[in-house]
Amino acid sequence: MAAAHATVGSRSSRTVLLTVTCLGQFMVLLDNTIVGAALPDMQHRLDTRLTGLQWIVDAYVLLVAMLLLSGGVFADRFGRKRVYLTGVAVFTAASVVCALAPSLGWLIVGRVLQGIGAAALSPASLALLAAAHPVPQERIKAIGLWAGFSGIGLAAGPVAGGVLADAFGWPAIFLVNLPIGVVLLLVGLRSLEETRNPGAPAIDIPGTVLSVLGVGALTYGLIEGGARGWTSPVILGSFAAAVILLTAFAAVEARRSAPMLPLRLFRQRLFTVSNTAMTVVGFALMGSSFFFSQFFVYVQGSSILRAGLQTLPLSLAMVIVSPYAARLAARYGFRVVVTTGLALAGLGLLALGMVHADTGYANVWWRLGVVGIGFALTMSPLTGAAIQAVSPQEGGLASGISSTTRQIGAVLGVAVLGAVVRSRQSGGAAFGTGLDSAFVAAGTVTLATAVFTGLWLARSKPAEGSAAPRRSTDPGAGTTSNEASVKSR
Repeated sequence: MAAAHATVGSRSSRTVLLTVTCLGQFMVLLDNTIVGAALPDMQHRLDTRLTGLQWIVDAYVLLVAMLLLSGGVFADRFGRKRVYLTGVAVFTAASVVCALAPSLGWLIVGRVLQGIGAAALSPASLALLAAAHPVPQERIKAIGLWAGFSGIGLAAGPVAGGVLADAFGWPAIFLVNLPIGVVLLLVGLRSLEETRNPGAPAIDIPGTVLSVLGVGALTYGLIEGGARGWTSPVILGSFAAAVILLTAFAAVEARRSAPMLPLRLFRQRLFTVSNTAMTVVGFALMGSSFFFSQFFVYVQGSSILRAGLQTLPLSLAMVIVSPYAARLAARYGFRVVVTTGLALAGLGLLALGMVHADTGYANVWWRLGVVGIGFALTMSPLTGAAIQAVSPQEGGLASGISSTTRQIGAVLGVAVLGAVVRSRQSGGAAFGTGLDSAFVAAGTVTLATAVFTGLWLARSKPAEGSAAPRRSTDPGAGTTSNEASVKSR
């Protein structure tokens, strides 16, 4: 009887843990897509230009991208429960700062803090889940539920953002995190058990600092270049600083015994090609998604609520198709599935570049759906390919790097495609014409990457029953999932 009671109690505690970790990741994923729906209202109420909107998005994504790998190491070294709950607390408090922000500057500060919280919360939630399910099959099921529940946040974001921004204004999209965060903290403090890995590597502080500063300087130059002038001393200085800082980052990582980003992994062609393609996925997906609500509101005259609903085909397509991508890769190989996905996404983006103010929605939604299907087919197989390229002991690190490269691509996508729009506008073109150019640019880059991967991605597919593709649990755009700490249980 005692043994049976212990088993029931163990199952009960695992259920609570699954609920808490899934809800935390849901909150992060919801934030990724809910903000995009509210950008038009932010622009109106904050009286900001396109540059300000870019910073609202990139301030968050930049910190997530640069701190994601370190977040997993922090969780292993200092306790997964501690780091998870700290991440929840920071993310929740930052959401309140965002909601109460009296100006664009304060909103950007809040978004930076949100990024720090998400970079701790997301990898720690997955590490907690993995540590509580030592049996591989149970762990796979738990992570599948975690990814599926996270995907609900991805799909719900545009609708929730449209409803809240239309009814209460943009601050409401951040306040929705407050009750979720409070519940997670109260339940997590009482119910979660602490786990850690005493053998986890040391924190790579120099690498983390240099990467944040380097990519941050590059992002600043790309976003502000259109407004300040590409040849202004400040912009040229930011690009020069980016080159120096990123060069220093590479030098530091090459000399460290336990680097945040082991550069030796990029000697494997499969690893390099898959991460290059993943960077382009983040670039094109996040960069184009940044403009979807703005297109419907400013070009086609939709309300904010209606625009949120109109962008839904993209996220729904990704949520529906993503679970099948790994199975298709296992059957047909990485090259076929990834190349097909990138080609579909590229063609969909090019098709969006031909949409105008008078184009009916019946001729728009399917283009968004094609883009979503295409990118859904790429992410899980690309992570699986990166994992297969390294040793089994480094599979979690490879998955984390794959998520990081996608986030870096997202930062650059918002910055570069925004620069394309501003460049067209400065030449006298209308905003809608600038959007068409941005979508065409994103589609062209994606199609070129489809050709690149078709030629260079190894003709390989995972062995039957392999965990490689299934370990990719990233459900969609702008997610922050990281499995770097899954290997340490």
